[in-house]
Amino acid sequence: MTKKILRGGFTTGAAAAAGVKAALIYFSRGEIVNAVEITALDGTILKIPINRVEKISDGVKVEVIKDSGDDPDITNGASIFTTVKKICGNEIIFRAGLGVGKITKSGLQLAVGEPAINPAPRQLIKNVAAEFDVAGLEIEISIPAGVELAKKTLNPVLGVEGGLSIIGTTGVLRPMSEDAFKNSLVPQIDVAKAAGYETLIFVPGKIGETIAQKLGYPAASIVQTSNFIGFMLEAAAERKIKKIILCGHIGKLIKVAAGIFHTHNRVADARLETLAAYAAAEGLNFVEVQKILDANTTEDATKIISANNLDRVYKKIAERASFRARRYVFGEIEVGTILVDYAGNILGSWIV
Repeated sequence: MTKKILRGGFTTGAAAAAGVKAALIYFSRGEIVNAVEITALDGTILKIPINRVEKISDGVKVEVIKDSGDDPDITNGASIFTTVKKICGNEIIFRAGLGVGKITKSGLQLAVGEPAINPAPRQLIKNVAAEFDVAGLEIEISIPAGVELAKKTLNPVLGVEGGLSIIGTTGVLRPMSEDAFKNSLVPQIDVAKAAGYETLIFVPGKIGETIAQKLGYPAASIVQTSNFIGFMLEAAAERKIKKIILCGHIGKLIKVAAGIFHTHNRVADARLETLAAYAAAEGLNFVEVQKILDANTTEDATKIISANNLDRVYKKIAERASFRARRYVFGEIEVGTILVDYAGNILGSWIV
């Protein structure tokens, strides 16, 4: 079977840069273009369609429709508006318009109070401006849909308020790689560290986050890891984090007890086998062990554990998960573990 080649696209930063170029073409030649070419920071030539160029009282406003290709990007199809005005001096000033956030917490690439237009998109825009004989510019980027879309991102956690971030490392958007997704999670650690937290709560999903908040852990100390627990442990070790508490559903964290640090079920899945082994070590008989192995889910298997009065096994599993996680980062971080079920009940814990 022939493998489908996924179509690439362009980032929000590249969309904004294309808008700036279309505006500067209008300023310099009075021409309204329907597409521009920009050079991405990795040297790739991007041809980006221009949806609309509008002369306003003191500048030019350009609309670009974001095209993410085959990447499942939430901004795909969104309108990216770039308003360009000439100002005195030779500085480029960036403004956050509707749907583009502002930085409210330290630890990110930008200072508190700055519009959430990341350094790479800024450089891309500066490169475009350098092609034209212009001095000072004021550039406002807006994404009207961004107010709502931002609620589906990590921006509220990271301290980017009011909308989306204008992002992208080069301007080229390739279908989401695992590395790109993992790297998008790391800034949570930087923000929490900058806020002064030495203990972070790693949660693989919403269940762990909810429990952590109920237990009184500060929201700013809670870090989403998705399936990449090992990667995030390494990132925390690099940043000299002192202590981490893993908090999440037993179906995820029992894998860590088995030494599995990428917890997606297509990578590794030893949930039932691990639970059966620990239950057997605590005295569960052969028939009941087989029931665990035959269970449909970890949640179903917990009912067998309860029916046999073996709830003590969860503390053993939490202790082992903590041990394996600490060993994974060569003892550089103290690690604790809290195991919960879907209802939010704490099954067992090991807190150092």
